[in-house]
Amino acid sequence: MSSWKGCKAMRTLRVGALVLAMVAGLLGLPAPASAAPGTNYAVDDPFSAPRTAWWREARFGMFIHFGAYSWWGGQYRRPDGTLCQDAEWIKLRCSIPWPEYEAAARQFNPARFNADAIAQLAHDAGQRYIVITAKHHDGYAMWPTRTNPWNLRDHSSFDRNRDILAELKRAAEARGIKFGLYYSINDWHHPGTAGDGAAYKQNMYAQLRELVTNYRPAVLWFDGHSPSWWTLPDAEALQASLRAMDANLIINDRVGKSRTVDGDHETREREAQIPDAPWDGAPWEQCLTTGNRWGWTRYDVWKPARQLTRTMLDVAGRDGNFLLNIGPNDTGAVPEAMADSLRGIGRWLNAAGHAEAVYGSSYAGLVADPAWGAVTRKADKLYLSVYDWPAAGTPLHLTAHDPFGITAARVLGGTQRVTWRAAGDGWDITPSGAATNATATVIELTVALPAAVTGTGTGLNARYWTNTTFSGAPAVTRTDPTVNFAWRTGGSPAAAIPVDNFSARWTGFVQPQFTGPHTFLTVSDDTVRVWVDGQLVIDSATPHAAKVDKGTITLRAGQRYPIRVDYTERTGEAYLKLIWTNPQRRQRVVQTSQLYPS
Repeated sequence: MSSWKGCKAMRTLRVGALVLAMVAGLLGLPAPASAAPGTNYAVDDPFSAPRTAWWREARFGMFIHFGAYSWWGGQYRRPDGTLCQDAEWIKLRCSIPWPEYEAAARQFNPARFNADAIAQLAHDAGQRYIVITAKHHDGYAMWPTRTNPWNLRDHSSFDRNRDILAELKRAAEARGIKFGLYYSINDWHHPGTAGDGAAYKQNMYAQLRELVTNYRPAVLWFDGHSPSWWTLPDAEALQASLRAMDANLIINDRVGKSRTVDGDHETREREAQIPDAPWDGAPWEQCLTTGNRWGWTRYDVWKPARQLTRTMLDVAGRDGNFLLNIGPNDTGAVPEAMADSLRGIGRWLNAAGHAEAVYGSSYAGLVADPAWGAVTRKADKLYLSVYDWPAAGTPLHLTAHDPFGITAARVLGGTQRVTWRAAGDGWDITPSGAATNATATVIELTVALPAAVTGTGTGLNARYWTNTTFSGAPAVTRTDPTVNFAWRTGGSPAAAIPVDNFSARWTGFVQPQFTGPHTFLTVSDDTVRVWVDGQLVIDSATPHAAKVDKGTITLRAGQRYPIRVDYTERTGEAYLKLIWTNPQRRQRVVQTSQLYPS
């Protein structure tokens, strides 16, 4: 049960969603999916869908913060003579009057912006996708938008015949790099953000239509999602409209309210926010700066390649993507020291086959994250990226989460002998020589793993009631192939089921693919309870906002276990996913092949 509960609030929010639908129609946008009973907004499972496969495998991307704020170089001299320092937030945090900020933007001339050089830098760094700020919070559009003159073509000293987004898209895709766009939902410059933001939202929809239809980005990376006028129904309608324009778009969680149920993936910032393990309930991405700020500042200090490379490996070892930011200066050029840090990462990736430890890799699962480095996995290979190389004869210990064998071991790019032996709660891996790389030396282990038992299931029995007590005859009975639903504020399981105050029960059997501990996770709003083999694995029966719950049970491969999932929706948003993971496999929605009706 979210903060949007309550009949009066829900009437207001649903009216907001209808307004956005009307706005979309006026602007020629595809209409959002019908916000009515029977609507399920879950398009696929981002953990396993072909749509998101390239993103999950890419692991490493380039973020670019660049806009009118770059002209200031991070410094503003106030009328009283004091110096205020900031970057992309300099307008707000330094209280620069709009006439002064607009006058500076009129002088902005990034004539040295070289899309080929930037795309080549991303290529040299080993980055597989680029996300550039099309519009930050100051509302300044970095493309020739037709919606208002507050943009790089019409309000700058830049060449009116150039379009840096089009230039960068061409340069990136020519090098096999996916192209993405950042867009701030908030806009300090547009007067329509007052009140409920309805006037501004019309402008926003028009701009997003331009961006999607003109540039065909692979990723839309939203930010500025915190204003109170940006509601959950707003996000619901926007996502539906965007997916109607391009079903393959990858959208981050800040399209909504930065929750696990929003968009395709969770977004994290800053080193302190790197999780210790894979994010529960959604794929995730860590975005960090090459220096200390997102936008360019004259006084920034750049992080060394060694530090950034290890961060990339830590993130990959926890099943995340690493989106590393650069900030071109006021002329559009990338500071050389910043570029050097990125090239250093690329040199590591291109040496000794190290790229195998990153691209297409996943959370190791089989072993714990070690203190001496990071571990990633690809099929039957474990890649041990060792930061702290042991003294001669001293082993590196791996704590095992599940039994597995080792059949071979080698140092990538080296010839030294590597031995292994079972020890305590896992394995001791002992290299015979010195480290081959000061950033991280990679040991490749070939491991013996059990084959997955692939079932022939068709889903679970599903029953839906028009009450929250599971009482009386169900209004709808069917077989659901998975439990993967995003009904949100306007949808429901079927036309016969209202958008509020309904319940659902799924029953049947679940067949694990591997023997050992299985963690079941639910992402839900409102309540959910899950029984497996008669054991209550998840008990989240108190109405709540969108949240993740989990529980673990030991199961045997190939055996069919009774499963029951009870769910209720009171008022507000409705959402439920049933996910599982075990040491042999990363998270994903429990697949149809492993579910059987009673």
